[in-house]
Amino acid sequence: MKTLQRSGNFLLIAFALLANAWCFSAYAQERPPGSDAESLLIFARDSNPEYAASRYEADAASERATSSGALPDPKFRTELRDITRMGEQNATLSPSRVGSTKYLVMQDVPWYGKRDLKREIAEFDAQGTQGRVRSTWAELGVRIKSVFAQLYYVHRNERLTQEILDLILRLEKVAQVRYAGGLTAQQDVIRAQVEQSNLRSELITLKNERRLLQARMNALLSRPAEAALAEPERLRPTPAPVKLDYAALEARVRGHNPQLFIDEARVKSAEKNRDLTYRNRFPDFTVGVSPIQYQNSVKEWELMVEINIPLQQGSRRAQERESEAMLSAAKSRRDATANQMLAELSENLAGIDAARQTESLIANSLLPQAELTFSAALAGYENGKVDFATLLDAQRQIRQARRNQIKAQADMQVRLAEIEKLLGEDL
Repeated sequence: MKTLQRSGNFLLIAFALLANAWCFSAYAQERPPGSDAESLLIFARDSNPEYAASRYEADAASERATSSGALPDPKFRTELRDITRMGEQNATLSPSRVGSTKYLVMQDVPWYGKRDLKREIAEFDAQGTQGRVRSTWAELGVRIKSVFAQLYYVHRNERLTQEILDLILRLEKVAQVRYAGGLTAQQDVIRAQVEQSNLRSELITLKNERRLLQARMNALLSRPAEAALAEPERLRPTPAPVKLDYAALEARVRGHNPQLFIDEARVKSAEKNRDLTYRNRFPDFTVGVSPIQYQNSVKEWELMVEINIPLQQGSRRAQERESEAMLSAAKSRRDATANQMLAELSENLAGIDAARQTESLIANSLLPQAELTFSAALAGYENGKVDFATLLDAQRQIRQARRNQIKAQADMQVRLAEIEKLLGEDL
């Protein structure tokens, strides 16, 4: 029996160790977000508090719309009449001993159609909060995509600078060999060392910029500022030019832009509010029923109707003019928003086109030419036909071309993110 118990304990311990090892392995394999924009967006959708707050506000507005068209609560009133029985006895509060007791149940009833208008106003307001949820996510998405593009640019620029630094180290060795052989001046070696110092200084600047961008990204993800992020590996594919047709995108902006959706909901709400204001020309009612108790039995019933008299016509006309002005303001704001959105769409489309042309020019023309120039300059320097300054200028041209190429790619991503923000959806 003891042997079986020891065997069972051993199996439990082994199982626990295996479970712990598996958990540790899974934790070790879990990678931080940041390798691509998609993983960052997925993380932010679940963790960003600003986006969560907008969703809760939308839920609250939906619940508010449900109760806006309801009747107000009824009222109950009790009146104890002749509590001294014409002075025959001391005052009492017992319903069976006073002269009579009146019970009154009342219900306020708005004029026909007012409840429906109030409910519709609340529903359009709720639609506006749903639009703000979409707008919040669109704004958060463009910020994440833009910061990711900047991180990608800084990371690739840092890698490029390190590659150029390694190249300068090799060029310095070439210059030292030629200087030792009396084929060149010591100034070439010093120039190579100065260039290395400049590159190391740029690396420090780039690393600091990368830390600032990582802190900004972690803030968008609601993570600690120093939390680890994966190195950006790839950018999102840029849509083909045929998908960036202005006319098609204009229709999508008008139909799906979150801010335009909010403004349209405001216009509809203002229309219903105007209708409600005009409906306030008609009075509201209060109806009630009242049983009257004498001693221990109810012997009388009364019905009552109360109506408010809309005499303050001057204030009502002012409220109606106010509602008309608010409706006109909502329509003008919607039109202004549409003009602004379409102007930004045109600007970002032009930016994508310019960045695409720049990248194509660099990849197909400038970069091959710079590489050929550097190869020729290196061969000429080794043969003593070209000085070291010309060789440095040639490598700077390669570096500048590659940097501009990466910058054009990052600019396209930023412009693409801005267009997707206007659309309220991904391309």
